[in-house]
Amino acid sequence: GGAKGDAKKSMSPSLRADIYSAVDQAKPWLIGGTVGRQAGDGVAYQPIIARIHEHFPDMKVGLDAARNIEHEVAVIVAGITNMILEMSKWDGMAGAMAMRTWVDALSDAHGKISSASTEAKGGPRKDQVGRGITRGINQLTDVTLMTREFAARIQIISLLKSVNTKIHGAGSDEARQGEALWSSKFI
Repeated sequence: GGAKGDAKKSMSPSLRADIYSAVDQAKPWLIGGTVGRQAGDGVAYQPIIARIHEHFPDMKVGLDAARNIEHEVAVIVAGITNMILEMSKWDGMAGAMAMRTWVDALSDAHGKISSASTEAKGGPRKDQVGRGITRGINQLTDVTLMTREFAARIQIISLLKSVNTKIHGAGSDEARQGEALWSSKFI
């Protein structure tokens, strides 16, 4: 579905509002717990993916991925990140501001997940969500969507790199890998 995206002459008028709504929806979904509807339940991601589909119709949570916390999180995180990168293409600084909001929301949500809550398979929920977030950012994000404006680009890349550090800790393998990965994409 790349060709259709390349043909766009201007930013979708609903993109900015959809980004901020999706961020607001994703945060409690990631935290889970008392809300009842959470990442990994195979249902609660649907309104979020519907919003992503307005802009990226090809993004999907495969049947194998539904009800798997890490997979669901990776797809939703990548979808929202792609929406922000798409906005940055048209307005670099607006994209950078939205990315800051999103990265803060991800870090905040991950920090609020109780370490005690354990899922039967895959270990603590906090770890599964953390792995899903970094996988979505590092592996599933479409970096070709990013702005060409240098200043905005540098900000966005440094924000995306910071996700790995915020979630896994500075000096962790994940943080080092994330740093290398993002640096290699944009030398």
